[in-house]
Amino acid sequence: MSGSGTQDDPWRLRTAPGTSEYTMHRDESADPPVLVCRVGSTTLTYRLSAPDDLHAWLLEQGDWVPLGAADEQKDAAPGTVEAWGRDPGNPVGGWYGLRKGYRGRFGMYLPPLLEEMGLAELTHDARSNRVRGR
Repeated sequence: MSGSGTQDDPWRLRTAPGTSEYTMHRDESADPPVLVCRVGSTTLTYRLSAPDDLHAWLLEQGDWVPLGAADEQKDAAPGTVEAWGRDPGNPVGGWYGLRKGYRGRFGMYLPPLLEEMGLAELTHDARSNRVRGR
């Protein structure tokens, strides 16, 4: 695994198609605790429980699930990781993304982290990638 997930040694990840690099690290001192995702000069934050909750949901699905990454201002396709990351029925009752205006892209940035952690398999096609829990 690349990095230890701290601010000084973040995980170094690539999006499913492999076209973009980004980093993630835990910030347990934040309220609530967060995963900090840095993509170029943009910073997104997600609830720290996101990887565990997403992994549990993927295991419940039992098969491949489309990523469906979308910006916050766009609707997420039903049945995708992105839609689940916003759904009022998920364990946090809605958005895992915490920074208003930057709460989307859950389906783009969380699945590669799960793959890096050994919790999921991810396809790496140019488009329409999918993930399944391990």
